[in-house]
Amino acid sequence: MADWPGTEELKRVLNVDIETDNWTDTLDRVLASAIAWVKQKVGAWDDSIDEPDESLAQAALRMAELIALRPETAAAIGENDPTLKRLLFGHRRRFGIS
Repeated sequence: MADWPGTEELKRVLNVDIETDNWTDTLDRVLASAIAWVKQKVGAWDDSIDEPDESLAQAALRMAELIALRPETAAAIGENDPTLKRLLFGHRRRFGIS
């Protein structure tokens, strides 16, 4: 199993200068939102027993990147992003009923 990505990893993905840019608080919130989004998409997530695998950790990092770069469209893009679709494939526990 993997761990959820950290702020330092997100800073590298976004090419944030660690020495001069102080975006840690903002990126912490972005990453927390992305992790919550992934847990919600998986469904029935229990923090006491569930752990992310590499695909879910990468999905959270990808969603954090989308939120940080394009916050106004992240929600609309997220569900249709091909990378996120591939990373979340096979992880869903709960499905909507039409």
